[in-house]
Amino acid sequence: MKKRTIIAILLFLSLSTISYKHEIIIDKFNIKTIIIENNFLINEIELKKLLSPVYNKSLFNLKNSEIKNMLIQESFIESFNIKKKYPNTLKIKIYEKKPIAILLKNQNKFLLSEKIDLIEYREIAKFQNLPYVFGNEKQFKIFYQNLEKINFPFDIVKKFIFYDFNRWDIETRDNKIIKLPNVNYIKSLENFLNLINDKNFIKYKMFDYRISNQLILK
Repeated sequence: MKKRTIIAILLFLSLSTISYKHEIIIDKFNIKTIIIENNFLINEIELKKLLSPVYNKSLFNLKNSEIKNMLIQESFIESFNIKKKYPNTLKIKIYEKKPIAILLKNQNKFLLSEKIDLIEYREIAKFQNLPYVFGNEKQFKIFYQNLEKINFPFDIVKKFIFYDFNRWDIETRDNKIIKLPNVNYIKSLENFLNLINDKNFIKYKMFDYRISNQLILK
């Protein structure tokens, strides 16, 4: 009986030791450090707050989808790369969206990326002079793509204004108004670009292309 008791105790101690060592080994690979790189607009502290649930999780078991679900809460993030640095470090390289305009929609303000994704608005000094878009991002996406096709100089624009009857006005930084028709407006924009540096047209503040094949100057 004593012999069986001694064997049982030894077996218990042996298993406990193995379990304890196993826990130490597993704990060694739990995430202790998160390194954020390539973020210029997004605050690192805020990103680490989003990622706080992954601390002390095992690098072995952590899935990229878990990190994605946390990071997509930050609308400035375009994409990211994840690297696991053993034993306990997670390294994330951030690629940020580039704002190209400020959208005013239903009394709400958003930043618009180059892909016309909505970005949560925040005051950033380098983006204070972006052109304003009054309208819907879906219509503006089509309009913006057409502007890119003709290399329209985006930096001269102060406002883009969309009207319910499916047409746009553009207001430039030197207070010129371009009134576009609801169809074939690319030709009108190309015409405006041909005139913009012509001394004979500098005095005009309104370029009205709404009537087909006509330009009304004021």
